[in-house]
Amino acid sequence: MAMTEQTAAPQKNGRVNLRTPAVMEAVQAQVQSHYRSEVVEKLRAAGGTLSKAGVTVKLAKQFGFCYGVERAIDLAYAAAKVFTDRRLFILGEIIHNPEVNEQIRVLGIKNLIGKNAEARVDDLTAADVVIVPAFGTDVTTLERIKEIGSNIVDTTCGDVMSVWKRVRQNAQDDMTSIIHGKASHEETKATASRAMVSGKGHYLVVLTLDDTDYVCDFIRRGGDKEAFLERFRGAYSEGFDPDIHLRRVGVANQTTMMRGETEEVQRRIMAAIRERDGGDGKANYRFFDTICGATQERQDALRVMLDEPMDLLIVAGGYNSSNTSHLAEMGEQKLPTYFIRNASRLESRDRITHYDLHAKREITTTNWLPHRPVTIGITAGASCPNNLIEDAILRLFELHGIGRGELLE
Repeated sequence: MAMTEQTAAPQKNGRVNLRTPAVMEAVQAQVQSHYRSEVVEKLRAAGGTLSKAGVTVKLAKQFGFCYGVERAIDLAYAAAKVFTDRRLFILGEIIHNPEVNEQIRVLGIKNLIGKNAEARVDDLTAADVVIVPAFGTDVTTLERIKEIGSNIVDTTCGDVMSVWKRVRQNAQDDMTSIIHGKASHEETKATASRAMVSGKGHYLVVLTLDDTDYVCDFIRRGGDKEAFLERFRGAYSEGFDPDIHLRRVGVANQTTMMRGETEEVQRRIMAAIRERDGGDGKANYRFFDTICGATQERQDALRVMLDEPMDLLIVAGGYNSSNTSHLAEMGEQKLPTYFIRNASRLESRDRITHYDLHAKREITTTNWLPHRPVTIGITAGASCPNNLIEDAILRLFELHGIGRGELLE
């Protein structure tokens, strides 16, 4: 089918809607050819367990691409099909997976953000098309693109936009948003910018429970303001003053955090507000459940699988993927866990190269794969496509001398 710009529906504020039946039908075959997996489909149909000659691989019930990621990828592919005579750009990575991002680059879509940027936002023209990734982008960048007049293909996840709604409301009500997340993460930056849209809002980003306890102590008793600001340097809004802006707070979160940890952040801050103010604290505190449903489903599914007998766990996905990292954290608490970017890291029966969450770099481990009989668990975060999961499964069997043909008999 020949695609034209007329197949895309124009919307306000420079946005274009590519999710029309004609466009989506045209991109489905291309997307599936890149990311679907016969082996994963077979494994899922078999209840998530595949055994051969003493080797058993268990796949978590929920894993891999979520709806929001699929939608973002579909829209990027659609943009490349529809706007064949336009320059195409994206604001950073479409998702946190290097293989998928390479596929986006191959489509001719150039990066505008980060160390791999191939152009700048100010280089755009009104004839260009800009893709906003699944994480969203900050208000300043988006307004500049609208000012230039470029067409915008917005793939921002709906769960992320739900958080934005909450922090905007906090700002309107003179409440500081305390955001549980990573201050350097694209989603958290985008969320933080929404906390200031009204011109009077503020935000503070906390990553750990230690950060949270530090904030709670300040809420209860006050303290050294300069020390506070130094500890959270780069993680609060311009003009933030803990003596003033911790009086009324609302807790939000990066959608891919661990639910249990976010709930503990909420609980501790609520307790500090109540202790300081007395009563139920509702006048000066609020929170909403804004953990991504897909993130929670993958964590819940892994939690169930970790209660089953297994010798080790493989977690597949991009090393900068927050939701994938949390799956690796969960695994580490129960059994030997190896966080791999792709199957190439399964080098041999004796060597595996994997990401160390504590050292924040790849390391090599030897003598990692037990002899048969062996049971191996595998899962993947919401940004990992099925074809990469398949590659890892096939490699695990291959290391025991079992080929693809035998598995698909």
